Amino acid sequence: MASLRTTAIICSVRQHGEHGAVVRSLTPDNGLMAGFVRGARSRTMRPVLIPSNIVQADYRARTEEQLASMTAELEQSRGPYLSEPLASAALDWVTALTAAILPEEQNYPQLHAALSALLDAICGAPSARGWAVALVRYELLLLSELGFGLTLDKCAVTGGDEDLVYISPKSAMAVSKKAGQVYKHKLLPLPAFLKEPDSPEWGDIFDGLRVTGFFLKRHFFEDRRNDVMASRSVLVDRLKRVVA
Repeated sequence: MASLRTTAIICSVRQHGEHGAVVRSLTPDNGLMAGFVRGARSRTMRPVLIPSNIVQADYRARTEEQLASMTAELEQSRGPYLSEPLASAALDWVTALTAAILPEEQNYPQLHAALSALLDAICGAPSARGWAVALVRYELLLLSELGFGLTLDKCAVTGGDEDLVYISPKSAMAVSKKAGQVYKHKLLPLPAFLKEPDSPEWGDIFDGLRVTGFFLKRHFFEDRRNDVMASRSVLVDRLKRVVA
């Protein structure tokens, strides 16, 4: 990549040096891109480089191995939502998650489209239920795109497709009610909306978050990056307060 101009979703901003920052952004055709932004901490750039903002980004690098320099022009700001505790926690989590686990410069068009839609929903839906299901589905998509998808259409024990109500934490496969009865305390719940279009109640949504959180932690955050999972805990706690 000698140069690239593209729209991008800011996902993380990490201070680098006295005035600069390494910014990771998700692009439609080039996946997660990292770039060094000079003057990132200036009064002009701070409102631009907010995770979840959409920018027009220019990347330039002399060699493939060199970290590209990046400039960014604001296209859509989500800064106003940072004052809303629930929306702010949701924006923080989904962007931090994306930046933490995606390999750089690999194209994930489905993920870009899904993240864009999820961010729009977080900021535009009249209630959290309008985007909480989309959040669970985005986490499932991330797992699938990175090779850790769940198999929810047949029972891990019998191979059948009826009465699937559990998920095996070992195999990431569904388990039927009958087959899982004996050791159900060791299994994860399988809410119906993970298998088919549905309008779930909050109990099912939290079950879905429990499932995706379990597998995200196992595959990406076991013994590392606890700060990222901590932001997810903040989000789930705030969701529970809304429901209570």
